[in-house]
Amino acid sequence: MAPSPTAPRATEVFDQALRMLPRLDGRTVAVTGSTSGTGQVMASTCGALGARVLMLNRPSARADAALDALRRAGAEAELIPCDLQSFASVAEAGAALIAAAPDGLDVLCNNAGVMGLPDTATGDGFDIQMQTNHLSHFLLTSLVWPALVTAAAARGDARVVNQSSGARRGPALKDEFLQRRGGALGGDGFPGLGKWRRYQQSKLANLLFTYALHDRMPRAHADLGVKALCAHPGPTDSGLQEKTAQAGGARLLDRMILGRTLRRAHSVEDGAVGILTAALRPSATSGQFYGPEGRGLPGPTVLLAAERDPEAEARLWSLSVDSTGVADYFGS
Repeated sequence: MAPSPTAPRATEVFDQALRMLPRLDGRTVAVTGSTSGTGQVMASTCGALGARVLMLNRPSARADAALDALRRAGAEAELIPCDLQSFASVAEAGAALIAAAPDGLDVLCNNAGVMGLPDTATGDGFDIQMQTNHLSHFLLTSLVWPALVTAAAARGDARVVNQSSGARRGPALKDEFLQRRGGALGGDGFPGLGKWRRYQQSKLANLLFTYALHDRMPRAHADLGVKALCAHPGPTDSGLQEKTAQAGGARLLDRMILGRTLRRAHSVEDGAVGILTAALRPSATSGQFYGPEGRGLPGPTVLLAAERDPEAEARLWSLSVDSTGVADYFGS
């Protein structure tokens, strides 16, 4: 059963935020999960500001339609096939992205995500939410790192922006969620909390990855202007809730979680302000975290206090390296 339909949300802060963003002529921006939701707003906004947009999506009619929409609006855009549930597909996408950005990649926006899915393993053996939301983005970032360094060397700024969530709050990072235990993590029986715990862990991983990347990138790359930032959208009517419901979110707990989010949600445009700010605002610096300030409430994007956990960040990095098989993360 899908969440109850709600009236379209009025956009309240997007236009003001847009006025604070620079032109992007001559820049290249890559966005995962850009067929709908905040990723589509990110892609279309960057295109309108003059950027060349590389849309990383699974091949589908929806992906083709999103690409056509950007091109009809006058943006220079390309589709790079990328299935985040397959490391092999991510490897192909990374190589294609490097080839498509010979002058460097100015922004990699790791936006794509899935939410509240049953305990299912990907073909690589990992939880479907953790691989889609974190592990594949961890791998993709390493694969395209040389293009980020090229852009920073040429233009003084290049950014990785990870999309977290208010759902990141909860239990501390647990190793098993990053290991090949997809389909064996449990918790999908009554009341069905397991899927939401796996989602929480994947969104926590997005934030921990940002801080770990900020701390571990080579000093020479940081000096060139490579940055790692994170954002969260606040409760957003992005269409993700409907996808969760279609994937089996019919339990009472699922309906309560999805319904509460939609009752509080702001528009998808307002939800995209966090990643737009982190990716494009000139004053944003590496290691920063942007999003609505209120716990579980919509609102304007602000610079949030750091949520550091060095021990968890170190474990997240080590486990992610082991799980993705990255031998030399920064290609040095």
